[in-house]
Amino acid sequence: MTNDSYKAAGVDVTAGYKAVELMKSHVERTHIAGVPEGLGGFGGLFIPNLAGMEEPVLVSGTDGVGTKIDIATLLKKYDTIGIDLVAMCANDIVCCGAKPMFFLDYISCVKNIPEEIADIVKGISDGCVQAGCALIGGETAEHPENLRSQAASRVDEPANKYDLAGFCVGIVDKPKLIAKTAKVGDVLLGLASSGVHSNGFSLVRKVFADTLKTDTALCETLLTPTKIYVKQILTLIEKVQVKGIANITGGGFYENIPRCLPDGLTAEINKTFWEIPEIFKLIEESGRKSGMNVPESDMFGTFNMGVGMVVVVDFNDVSKAIEILGDAFPIGKIISGNEVIIS
Repeated sequence: MTNDSYKAAGVDVTAGYKAVELMKSHVERTHIAGVPEGLGGFGGLFIPNLAGMEEPVLVSGTDGVGTKIDIATLLKKYDTIGIDLVAMCANDIVCCGAKPMFFLDYISCVKNIPEEIADIVKGISDGCVQAGCALIGGETAEHPENLRSQAASRVDEPANKYDLAGFCVGIVDKPKLIAKTAKVGDVLLGLASSGVHSNGFSLVRKVFADTLKTDTALCETLLTPTKIYVKQILTLIEKVQVKGIANITGGGFYENIPRCLPDGLTAEINKTFWEIPEIFKLIEESGRKSGMNVPESDMFGTFNMGVGMVVVVDFNDVSKAIEILGDAFPIGKIISGNEVIIS
């Protein structure tokens, strides 16, 4: 069925139908126990497994990918940005000890190009598989006038434009919720990031404003998808007492680490304990060359600097935790205080 009048207004419903057909196979491969039916209903359904739980608690998270989507648009490479979308939500809820159950997405665009939409959903499906959750629904909306006017406001914007948002729900038994139980002397372990992840891209794009359109290798590096830590963390908390978990996203070290600590305690970070990836050194250096002041404190207050997630464990559990996590390393310790110290 066509709708010529709606198409004349900038919305192609036929393209929407095609996009749904193209994404079906990607959605279906995320289905896990608990999904009673497939794509196409008015609501996503999920039957949670409550066996063995004393007091089930639902934990939800919602987020987007920010202007990292603009890097994908520059490369016309859309098959990984969906991983970022899932990561930004699933990595948050696992900080509570919750196992993600299902995910829903929202894709807004100037123009619905079915193949590009399907690539985005492929990435979302990849992320769901990595996080062990099901993609049970979503929405794609053409907003030609709204997004086009925003795109036209900056000369570096492409004609087509996307915005992504996601929503994830997980479950945890209340006695197993990760509580803020850190004490002085406990150790902070950092889990290696895969790069910049999905925050700080307004600054990244400003710093690299003169090179992004011509440096494909740089764009590909920046487009590296956010690492999903769900399975590592869930394995860890089954075997080691975890006293706090922080997802290092917007706000970097200074904002996120205190969120998992009791009042009166803070983190003392030693930045020499790990090798900061080259991409962060390049951001700082390029900012300096372009006349922008991006001091080290701003870098640690914006980016993950190679540490995508932080867990707090007892000193005696450090070796076991590192063995379980695989790509983790000590980054500091818990001390008395109120402000994160990085030296």
